Amino acid sequence: MTLFHARRPRQVIVLVIIFIVFLCVYLNRSYSYFYSKIGGANLQFSDRQGTYMVSGGADNNLVKEPIVYVALGDSLTAGVGLSNYNDSFPYLLARRFGKSDQAVTLKDRATPGTKTEDLLDKLLPLAIKDGPDIVTVLIGINDIHGIISADNFKNNYDRILSRLTKETSAKIYVINLPFIGADTLVLPPYNYLLDARTKEFNKIIKQLANKYSVSYIDLYTPTVALFKTSGAHYSVDLFHPSATGYKIWADIIYDNINK
Repeated sequence: MTLFHARRPRQVIVLVIIFIVFLCVYLNRSYSYFYSKIGGANLQFSDRQGTYMVSGGADNNLVKEPIVYVALGDSLTAGVGLSNYNDSFPYLLARRFGKSDQAVTLKDRATPGTKTEDLLDKLLPLAIKDGPDIVTVLIGINDIHGIISADNFKNNYDRILSRLTKETSAKIYVINLPFIGADTLVLPPYNYLLDARTKEFNKIIKQLANKYSVSYIDLYTPTVALFKTSGAHYSVDLFHPSATGYKIWADIIYDNINK
C-alpha cells in the first residue's frame, strides 16, 4: 500500500468530521435565527381576550339577541402582528356574521403561545360558559414548534371537540393549520420539516372534524404558496400575518362557511 492510499481514509474521515461540524453549526444558527427574528420584531400585544360588540350589517333597529361568536386559538386568532384588533380575522368574520336586525358579540378566547393543552385547561372552559352560537377553532402551530407529538396533539384536539360538541349547541368550524414562515425566516431544512408537520397535523384535524361531524375549513391549501414567501401579507417578523394577510384568511374562512 502506497503512502497516498494510506492517507486517503484519513482525509475522508477529516472531511466527514468537518462536514458534520459545519452542518451542526448551520442547523443551530438557522434554528436560533428563526426565534431571534420573531422575538426581535418586538410585536406589541395587549391582552385582547375579551368581549367585542360588532355591528356588522346591523342597523339601529335590532330586534334579535346578538349572535355569540367565540374565537378559540393562539396568537393567530388574537391578531398578533396588528396595530388594530379590528383587522384580525375573528373581527372581520364577526362583521360579516351580523345581520340587519342582529349584531354579533365576539368573544375572543385566544392568547399568544397557546398549545392545545393550554386551550383545554384555560380557554375552553371560558368558551363553553360564553354560550356560543358560532365557534372557530384554530390551534396547533405552537404544538408543532413546541415539538408536541402527533399522538398528544390528537388526544388534546379530540377532547376539545368532544367538549364543544357535548357542552354547547354552537355551529363549530375547525380551521386547519396554515403554513406560516417566509422563506427568508424559515431556512432549510426546517422549512421542509415545518411543512411536513403541518400536513401531518392537518390530517389529524380533518379526521377529528369528520369524527365529530363539525365543519372543516382548509386554510392551508389556498395560502401555502403565498405564505412561503415574504411580502405584504406578513408583519415585520415574517411569521405573523399583517392586516393584509389576516384579511386573506378571513375571506377564505367566510367563503367556506357560506358554501
